[in-house]
Amino acid sequence: MKNTIKIVALLLLTVTITSCKNKKSLQSYLVESQEKKGFISLDIPTSFLQLKSDDVSNEIKETLESIRKINVVALPIKGNEEAYLAEKSQLKTIFKDNKDYKSLMTMRAKGVNVNLYYTGDTEAIDEIIAFGYGKQAGVGVARLLGDNMNPAKIMEMMNNIKVDGDQLNLSQFSAIFKEK
Repeated sequence: MKNTIKIVALLLLTVTITSCKNKKSLQSYLVESQEKKGFISLDIPTSFLQLKSDDVSNEIKETLESIRKINVVALPIKGNEEAYLAEKSQLKTIFKDNKDYKSLMTMRAKGVNVNLYYTGDTEAIDEIIAFGYGKQAGVGVARLLGDNMNPAKIMEMMNNIKVDGDQLNLSQFSAIFKEK
């Protein structure tokens, strides 16, 4: 009986140790970055996203309703040159090490590299992540959380929405686009 208890205790200890991975998640990165010096962070509720017109299809309306929240964290390069390299490296590691993030698209425009990732199934996406960095802009990540989102429908919806500028102050992000 004592041996059985020892074996069960050892097994529980082993499971506990192996389940406590030291792998950093995107969620923990976003939370920690809100407190870091130089970072700009914004949580955008979907109520700030509005349709340009009521004359859109029910599919577009349903797609908008499938989005729960948008998180944005950015580190402008100006005054943060050293931190830029560390943060870029940390984000690359998060996306490389976590197999839940599947690559959707990679592009480069005006000196900025942008990688789009998603989690979930291709027809029922739970999360879309845009990770971008550039030596003139800085580094940032935007995460769109939702339920069973369809990427094609999301792109169609993006052409039919407007952001309510009266309720959302994006002036803090202007530092990202200013010259160094």
